[in-house]
Formats: sequence, structure tokens, C-alpha cells
Amino acid sequence: MNKKTVLLQSSYLPPIAWVSELKRADKVIIECCDHYQKQTYRTRSKILTGQGVMDLGVPVLKTGDKMVMKDVEISYKEDWQHLHWRALESSYGSSPFFEYYQDDFIRFYEGKVDKLLTLNRGLLDVILEELDIKKEITYTDEYISSDIVEREGITDLREVFSPKRENERELLIKPYYQVFAEKYGYVKGLSIVDLLFNMGPESVLYL
Repeated sequence: MNKKTVLLQSSYLPPIAWVSELKRADKVIIECCDHYQKQTYRTRSKILTGQGVMDLGVPVLKTGDKMVMKDVEISYKEDWQHLHWRALESSYGSSPFFEYYQDDFIRFYEGKVDKLLTLNRGLLDVILEELDIKKEITYTDEYISSDIVEREGITDLREVFSPKRENERELLIKPYYQVFAEKYGYVKGLSIVDLLFNMGPESVLYL
């Protein structure tokens, strides 16, 4: 039986459908050697607040036009950590499981790391641990070309997920309880933390 290998871009608090693809794969490769692109899930995530969907963005230091993802450094000129945590706490403080998980997440908003990849990887490790997802995950040390993708039979999802457009994979996620459902109805395309804080241990069933 052929094993499914998926290739994903590094993501900050990734969308639910991104995690769903990771869960269903036998092996996961996270691309670290692609060129950094602005306004992607590399630095962005979507959460649902009392005022609607909010984009959380991690600011980075600009060092050139073609920065390699593994070299991208986080900027702390603005206190984005405080803003992100305040937004998460305000949005999910009344959700059923925020209090249960908050200690595992808050440390990423109190301490500082230099590299974006380090932040994303640390958050992903916590998310997978809370979801009880055990998966073989490797991080690239050189860019995986289309030739390698085709030769190895890898499912390349690096450019599939974008905060600028809806993804058909999001339609496969069944509606679940959301704090502001009475106000906005069910909202698709949110970060995995929306599912986790609202559904807790049952989250894995939706993936």
C-alpha cells in the first residue's frame, strides 16, 4: 500500500484544513527553503472575534527581496505578542476549552524567539500534542523542486492554502460549535485554535 506524503509550507497557527491534511498523511514534509512571501499563512492566521474575523500577523525583519523561509527573523519593534494574546483571550476566553489549553500557548507570547520557523514549529508541536496526533514530520534542508515532487509521488500543498482565497478543502470540515455562532453563523477557514478552544479533545474527530 502506497503511503501518502504531503508537502506543506510552514504556517503560524495554521488553518484547520491544513492540519486536516497533515493528519491524513502518512508522512509530512514542511518546506523551510522556499522564498518568504508576504500575506500568507507563514505569518498569518484567522480567528473569530466578537467583531468578526480577525487576521493575526507576525511582523518580520526585512533583509532582502528573496528571503529564505528558514532565515526569516521576527520583528519585536511592536508588541505584537501582547496584541495577539489579548485577541485570543478576548475571543476565546468564554469558550469551553481556552482555560484548559491557555498555559501551553501563552509561553509563546511571553518569551521571544528569533526565527519565524522556530515560532511556527513550536506552536505546531503544541497543537499536535493537544490533538494527540503523532506524525512523522521532517523539515527540508534544501528546496524541493517540482521534479522531486513528481518523482517521489509527493502531494504538493505548498501553494494550496492562502488567506486570500477560500480553499475547497475547508468545505470538508463539518460545522462545529463556535462562540459567536449566534451572531455570525458558522465561519469557515479559521485557525486550528478556533476548533481546539471550542471543541477540545473532540477536535481531532473533525479532522
